[in-house]
Amino acid sequence: MKLVKPIELFQKFLNSGSMEQGRLLGLDVGHKYVGLAVSDTCNKIASPLSVLVRKKTNIDLMAKDFRTLAAQVRLFVEDLRKTGKLDDLSYTYWDENYTSKCVEALLHPLNLHPVQTKTIMDKFAAVGILQGYLDLMHRWNSNPGDISER
Repeated sequence: MKLVKPIELFQKFLNSGSMEQGRLLGLDVGHKYVGLAVSDTCNKIASPLSVLVRKKTNIDLMAKDFRTLAAQVRLFVEDLRKTGKLDDLSYTYWDENYTSKCVEALLHPLNLHPVQTKTIMDKFAAVGILQGYLDLMHRWNSNPGDISER
């Protein structure tokens, strides 16, 4: 796995010719769960996919508990990279500030069971992260001079 800048990842994706075939995956990495979201085949809309449970017993797939979110995500990606099973993939980091809080505010009036709320929140936080990336990258692709590179 190779770390690239957000715009570089999108450019690489566009130039590969796989834009209409490939999909992008968004992750919301937390202490106990990892929310997953996937883009549609046109890479314009993010949808919830699933939630992975992070346990010490599945250490090959999940990273250990971390002190900060930034370290947590970087170490999680590093653990995935070390498996060698994703060497042909590129990844980037995207700001996820307030995605969980936004989803929590939307879910609060529904009075769902706490376990159900947590699962939905993790999935839709990943959707918010991936959708934010897709939206900015499509705006950048339409008018590259108007958006500064992150």
